[in-house]
Amino acid sequence: MLQKGAAKKVTIYVNEDAKHHLTPLHEAILTFLLHKGVAGATATRAMAGFGAHQVMHTPRVEALAEHLPIRIEFIESPEKVETVLPTLYEMVDDGLIDVQDTEVVKAASREKPRSAAKIQHEEQRGRARLMRIYMGESDKWDGEPLYDAIVKRLRLMDIAGVTVYRGILGYGVKGHTHKSGRLPFSHDLPIMISVIDTEEKLATAIEQIESMMQDALIVLSEVDMIRLVRKDATE
Repeated sequence: MLQKGAAKKVTIYVNEDAKHHLTPLHEAILTFLLHKGVAGATATRAMAGFGAHQVMHTPRVEALAEHLPIRIEFIESPEKVETVLPTLYEMVDDGLIDVQDTEVVKAASREKPRSAAKIQHEEQRGRARLMRIYMGESDKWDGEPLYDAIVKRLRLMDIAGVTVYRGILGYGVKGHTHKSGRLPFSHDLPIMISVIDTEEKLATAIEQIESMMQDALIVLSEVDMIRLVRKDATE
């Protein structure tokens, strides 16, 4: 834990699209600092900026929207900073690293209460059905996103569990590639809804949602279900 007293503040500036071994550089830096036991670090995305290349990066220009500046900042003891700085120096091959003397006037952390007793669960086991529904993020039903409408319909039917996943890339039966666009309003990513319940309830659910879908895929699988319910949560 970071102690009160003299410390170092390190600020790193990189571009959002900078990579380190195929991983976004800012994510790689945060992962490295976490593994090295740094007390805490924060990455923030700027609205606009320019650097040594004298090019203005702004979301107003689509071609430059992916090059926005990322600022990573952390505060640590001088000894810890001296340990991590050489690796950071190698990782940042296009950017800026700034180190300043600072002073920690308060370093406090609330510890989570430890429970000596083992958590008691009520366990339910049995065979069940897993249903996966594949569609596009831009699919609509009555003016709202189709996946949202389907989840609401399944909830009204008291289905045991539903989870919506957003893919990063994919294509369907028509061969159209669905991917994230450069602009916030150009997303048409693949969506998968995962549903688990009994065979009878899923058969009824399919009857309810089939009429809502135009281009979609429904896949059914047999699964073994283990459901753990904390006893005090049901009391």
